[in-house]
Amino acid sequence: MANLTVVANIKANADKVDLVKAELLKLIEITRAEEGCINYDLHQNNESPAHFMLYENWESRELWQTHMANQHIVDYMSATEGAVAEFTLNEMTVFA
Repeated sequence: MANLTVVANIKANADKVDLVKAELLKLIEITRAEEGCINYDLHQNNESPAHFMLYENWESRELWQTHMANQHIVDYMSATEGAVAEFTLNEMTVFA
């Protein structure tokens, strides 16, 4: 099975940028240590600091789904409830 690439775009409410950023940063080290995580990179838009992007590569969709069910993801969702204006997630596969 091919690796899974995930691109997640998170747009924080203007008054919650620091909160969302702090909570996203908490995910980095623990996620990078998870089974199947190839990379987990957090970006912040230079011109629109409320826009964050996670670029992730996983050995399989199943291992990514395990990640999504972990307590640190549940904690992030709880901590940022009401602070995120927009969230999009794209599951992708490299083909060239």
